[in-house]
Amino acid sequence: MARLYPLFSSSKGNSTFIGNEKGGILIDAGVSFKRLSAALEVNNIPLSAIQGVFITHGHSDHVCGLKMLTSKTGCSVYGQKKTLRQLIDSDKISPRSYIVDLNDKITVSGMEISLFNTPHDTIQSCGYKIHTSDDKYCAVCTDLGYITEEVDNALTGCKMVLIESNYDENMLRTGNYPFHLKERILSDNGHLSNPDCAAQIERLIKKGSTHFLLGHLSQDNNRPYIADKTTTDYLTEFTRGKDYLMGIAPVETKGGAVIF
Repeated sequence: MARLYPLFSSSKGNSTFIGNEKGGILIDAGVSFKRLSAALEVNNIPLSAIQGVFITHGHSDHVCGLKMLTSKTGCSVYGQKKTLRQLIDSDKISPRSYIVDLNDKITVSGMEISLFNTPHDTIQSCGYKIHTSDDKYCAVCTDLGYITEEVDNALTGCKMVLIESNYDENMLRTGNYPFHLKERILSDNGHLSNPDCAAQIERLIKKGSTHFLLGHLSQDNNRPYIADKTTTDYLTEFTRGKDYLMGIAPVETKGGAVIF
């Protein structure tokens, strides 16, 4: 049975495990090795279950724990060529690790994983689509300024989607961030707003998706209840609990997976 464990999700650290205690993959390692190990333990997942780490991009909230994780486990690291080169050059990956430039679908721990490009202000950025061993699809899609056709195509057909709902525009515009940072977040290479997330979820429900996690919420420019309400209010055509299920990916797991 397919399980997605949202271990960490915020602007300060991100990591998601997909699989079970026998084996699976980790998407990003954006917190310390100590915190990541503790989060896995809370979910009864041993470190040995990590059969590959898939990196979305090189920002610190997605890779700051990668060097220690790969030093301790020697697990393989997958990602886009330029991202991996940047991580190697900046000494973010242990030499013990096997490094794979992911250009096509690859099978790890009985799951077929592919990537899709996302528009973000880094050398390369991507999300991941996973075809599980029990023939279900899920995706992790954060850090994107807008929904491209490639992103929409990748998410279509996924039963479960962890999607970015990063900021409330009013909070961002009236908050304390410097002007240049506000403009960066609002740009097409920034982050996805609550309404844009809601609009994409509506499209996905119409195409058959049923399970959603709102993720990568800004702790300065958003609140879980605002993100949740924005999407729920947008989905007037559908009934929550009947047509779709939705939750908030926690800043840090207290234990528990999404089964889909």
